[in-house]
Amino acid sequence: MQERINYQKFAHEPLHNLLAIERYLAQSSIEPKLLQLLKLRASQVNGCAYCIDMHSKDARAAGESEQRLYALDAWRETPFYTDRERAALAWTEALTLISVTHAPDESYELVRAHFSEQEIVDLIYAISIINAWNRIAISTRALPGTYQPPNKSAAQP
Repeated sequence: MQERINYQKFAHEPLHNLLAIERYLAQSSIEPKLLQLLKLRASQVNGCAYCIDMHSKDARAAGESEQRLYALDAWRETPFYTDRERAALAWTEALTLISVTHAPDESYELVRAHFSEQEIVDLIYAISIINAWNRIAISTRALPGTYQPPNKSAAQP
């Protein structure tokens, strides 16, 4: 596979705005490990190799267990995730597949039972932004394997 285009060379303002949303999410009320699980799950659903590589590495760097990462694709059939995480993963799948699911009331009610209104909005932003990144990475054929997580002492985007 060969990268089609290096999108980071062009249209800097939109890129900076996407990164600003990521900075907001990093400071949001959603736990860092959960954010990584959501990003990884949406990337799995979308088939984004670059983002799967990135967010599996970031999740490990955040302290996520190998067992939970390996089982993420089958999260419904495993006992490894909390009810809060399950609600967020269901919401992630519903919003990632929105043209099919139309964000069903059942998924919303499940997430509402475990998250505040502010957290639900933060989840919507997190799920929306990873879907945008997936589309950017897939369409430009970003190459997986090169990403390394930032140093924990360094500021995260």
